Amino acid sequence: MSSAARTIGFVGLGMMGRPMAARLHAAGHRLVVHDLSPEARAAFVADYPGTIDAAGLDGLAGASVVILMLPDSNVVDATVQGARGLADALEPGATIIDMSSSEPLRSQALARAIAGRGIGFLDAPVSGGVRRAVDGSLAIMCGGDAALFEANKALFAAMGRTITHVGPVGAGHAMKALNNYVSAAGLVATVEALHVGARFGLDPDVMTDVLNGSTGRNNTTEVKVKTFMLSGKFDSGFALRLMAKDLGIAMGLGSAIGEPMRLGDEVLQIWRDAAQALPASADHTEMFRFLQRD
Repeated sequence: MSSAARTIGFVGLGMMGRPMAARLHAAGHRLVVHDLSPEARAAFVADYPGTIDAAGLDGLAGASVVILMLPDSNVVDATVQGARGLADALEPGATIIDMSSSEPLRSQALARAIAGRGIGFLDAPVSGGVRRAVDGSLAIMCGGDAALFEANKALFAAMGRTITHVGPVGAGHAMKALNNYVSAAGLVATVEALHVGARFGLDPDVMTDVLNGSTGRNNTTEVKVKTFMLSGKFDSGFALRLMAKDLGIAMGLGSAIGEPMRLGDEVLQIWRDAAQALPASADHTEMFRFLQRD
């Protein structure tokens, strides 16, 4: 069946989920959406004609593919395997695609649990934040059966620009957590360097230009420092607490498979300290202010 002829379910219409679902709508896919917030569902249906409000998970029963964009593995597991969850609602042959930042070992367990019901599973988390969700340029890293990945590649293409099959089930979530570890470590290193340089007398704006022309260049120096930190906006659209969560997933994975990360443990503690000290709504670029001394 062509992707255009299928009904696509989408669960989770938050900061990332809403623009991702909107990209699917723009690509012509027939959507049935669900969110715990009736207001979020009503707003999406009003803004994107032809979309159906599933109201509950039972309303997704006719979907051949259901995409999840949820906070964590606990919510994903409850959505799929809880009372009247997707595992009960979907027909054999359907596919669940978890695009949340979930725990890779738990994703593997979930895939095994629903395979007996004839339901396929892909883990396909994203990187790029709200801005790239809006313009459809997300990086998507997918784990799962290669043929199932190919069968759903058109859906990914509506939401992302860089789409990579990274391995078996769980590999996508592992890659996302490890990517965010590298990103978070680079952000802390950049911020510390900027603060030391400023105290010495260097201009952080000039420092950023020099870093971007040198070997210290990274995503933080290129995308975040001037736009979200030095500007004082701190509104990149990715929560600091979510970064801390993703780091916990990465460190937990390393420990579980016998590859503990010494630097990673220190980076995780810094982010957890910031998450505890700052409001729940704090953007992850607020790390700049958290590490700044008076």
